[in-house]
Formats: sequence, C-alpha cells, structure tokens
Amino acid sequence: MTIQFKDIYKSYDQTEILHGLNFEVQKGRPMAFLGRNGAGKTTTIRGLMDVFKFDSGSITIDGKLFKAKDYKIGYLPEERGLYQKHKILDQLIYLSKLRGIDPNAAKKSILEILEKVELSEYANKKLETLSKGNQQKVQIVQALMNDPEIVILDEPFSGLDPVNSKILRDLVADVTKKGNYMIFSSHQMGYVEDMCDDLTIINKGDIVVSDTISNIKKKEGRGRLALKADNMDLDQLELYIKSQIGNVEVERIDDSLVISLNNSDKKDFLQDLLNIGVSIERFENYEPSLYDIFIDTVGGNNE
Repeated sequence: MTIQFKDIYKSYDQTEILHGLNFEVQKGRPMAFLGRNGAGKTTTIRGLMDVFKFDSGSITIDGKLFKAKDYKIGYLPEERGLYQKHKILDQLIYLSKLRGIDPNAAKKSILEILEKVELSEYANKKLETLSKGNQQKVQIVQALMNDPEIVILDEPFSGLDPVNSKILRDLVADVTKKGNYMIFSSHQMGYVEDMCDDLTIINKGDIVVSDTISNIKKKEGRGRLALKADNMDLDQLELYIKSQIGNVEVERIDDSLVISLNNSDKKDFLQDLLNIGVSIERFENYEPSLYDIFIDTVGGNNE
C-alpha cells in the first residue's frame, strides 16, 4: 500500500520548480524526504496537502487518485504557527474542529497525547508560558492528535533537549506502529537513521535518490571494506597495507580505513593482513553514513 507521486511538475512565475518527480511512500515505513534549502521539499508537501494544484502529474494511493480531503493529515511545518496567547487545550480542540473532528473525541485524543509528552499540567496554560522545547512538543501534538492517516513532520526535533527528543521519538514510533504513512524531513541525520526505513533525496526539483536506507547504504558502499587494527594506529596500518600488500586503494573515513579491493579477493586480503601481523579490530563491509550520502549527492551543487 503506497502513496505514489508520478511525473509531478510545478512552476511559479514561469520558473519550473519540480521537474517530473517520481517516488513513493509506503504504509508503515517512515520515509525521510531530504534536500537542501530550496530543493522543492515544501512545494511537494504543499501539493500533497492540496494547498495548491500541481501543473501536471498525479498522486495515487493504492492505485486510486489521491484526494487530500478524504484523509486525516497531520502536518508539522518548519515555520511554527500556534497562538502564543491562547490556552493550549482550547486551540488544539479548535484546530481539530477545523479538520472536522468531534470536539469531545478531539479533547480525549489531545489529553492522551499531552500525557504522553508530559504536558498534561500545561493543558490550560497559554502557549507563551512554556519553554521553547515544550512549545515545540505542543506543535508536534497538533500534528499527531486525532490519529492521522498521513503524518508529515518537518524538523520536528528542533530545539529539543535529549530527554524530550527521546519522548518524541517514542511517540512517533507508537504512531508509526499503527501503520500510517509518514514523511519525515530533517537535517539532523541521526534522527533520520534512527526513525526512518526509506529515503528520498530531492535536489533542484529532481529526485536523485529513492530507495530503502539499507539498499542505498549498500549501493553507496560500492563493495568497499572498513578496517581497523587494535595493535596499530591508522597511519601505521595504512603504511603497512600500501608497502606490504598493495593492489588496493586506501582512504581514511572517520575512525577507519576504507579499502577498495579492485580485483583482489576479500579472503586473500584478510589473509594478507594476518600474515603481516595485523590484529584486526574491525573488518566489515563499509556503509557510509546518511550525512556522507547526503553531502555526496547534493553537497557539490550550489542552490
């Protein structure tokens, strides 16, 4: 069961912003939707929510034409918009009514989520009386209340301390287990790796990467090996390999050497390491971080 974006185009003032996007969001599998500022993320999301119409292309859900009005959508924009001088519970119920939710049912759902994020005592307080972190949690509550079928979170952990981040990660995980569609956008790659199964990267209005995170890491690893020794530092290890083994390419990434074997056999290379006295601490397939993948994919292109 998927939301499928097919051949999506959008222009503003005769400048084409989206150039025929094709990607999908699978039910129950949180998808990270990443890109540099101005890449087209917000335009894509607003089109999904029917804030405006795309110039051409289609969005389908389970093969049927998608209509935003037929689904409960929870949206956390990067620009925050709740009312500072109104009581939290009152404005959350008001927003629920705008979405067509019965006020009594909405109140029950809202109070349950406020309890989960440790904000029950502030339900009848004005938003302006809360700390920045707690205000952010209220923003997330408004996106997740009333059991939305589609959840869109843009930089949800901005301004949160580690304890509140853990609370919100657990809450999002609970929502995901219900089998909804989730689109997650963040420049904090640790959260992306922790929370998402799939990844789509947009750059200058084009989809440049779209697959499972595990498949992307495997592909970007390009068959290389990550190597560390516990009896020599990286400088010594690199020198030993280049002088006594050869026929491989060596680069240093983070705290390991990354080896391209070229035409060498993995087992033969391992035996060569043992023969020259390397006590191996780490020897495994290399997988780049999402940070490295993001930089390699879009970092060399100026917006």
